[in-house]
Amino acid sequence: MNGELIPIESEGHTFHGYLASSKTGSGPGIVVLQEWWGLVGHIQNVVDRFAEAGFTALAPDLYGGTQTTDPDEAATLMMALNIARTETILRGAIRHLLSLESVSSQRAGAVGFCMGGQLSLYAACENPEIGACVDYYGIHPDVHPALENLRAPVLGFFAEHDEYASPASVEVLRTSLEALGKPHEFITYPGTHHAFFNDDRPAYNAAAATDTWNRMTAFFQETLRPNIRTDDAIGTH
Repeated sequence: MNGELIPIESEGHTFHGYLASSKTGSGPGIVVLQEWWGLVGHIQNVVDRFAEAGFTALAPDLYGGTQTTDPDEAATLMMALNIARTETILRGAIRHLLSLESVSSQRAGAVGFCMGGQLSLYAACENPEIGACVDYYGIHPDVHPALENLRAPVLGFFAEHDEYASPASVEVLRTSLEALGKPHEFITYPGTHHAFFNDDRPAYNAAAATDTWNRMTAFFQETLRPNIRTDDAIGTH
């Protein structure tokens, strides 16, 4: 790992996050949001990959140090998540990230996976400091993003076979964004299953993971450039 765990203060609370600074000296800031497993090695590796690609990335620890590899325990942790406290953590992480000298963008990007995918969309709706949002097969039954407040373009990646973020739920989200006139692009990868980006999971699909990574980094580079109008950076599809 190339990054480090750091303490972050937010509204009188202290939490931790995994931070890796851009290997080019400075770059756009990205908040990375965990799956239901916690701030595990895979998520830290994603943060490191962003740094290698010229971004400064921060993954807040939403579980306070708890991690698991057991799906039942992960589901329990996800459902026990305090959404109000999580918003405090997200807000603190975004503001801390944007305060760093190694961050060149005026607004941050947000990306999350599974639970984190839904939280990425939620964060973008709650925080105008988010200038671009990437949602990997987002799901959380108790997180309801206020889409009418969304000010960032959304890039969504989904699996053809997904019992969590089902094609029907993806279509509902697409329809809602279209009705509100919110810029977005959704891509569903044939033959893939939920968590296809996670190379620690059986569902990992190297071709889809590589393609999404390339699309995502290009999206962030484009939408987080200084003075860019994010609503012009991506079409509505």
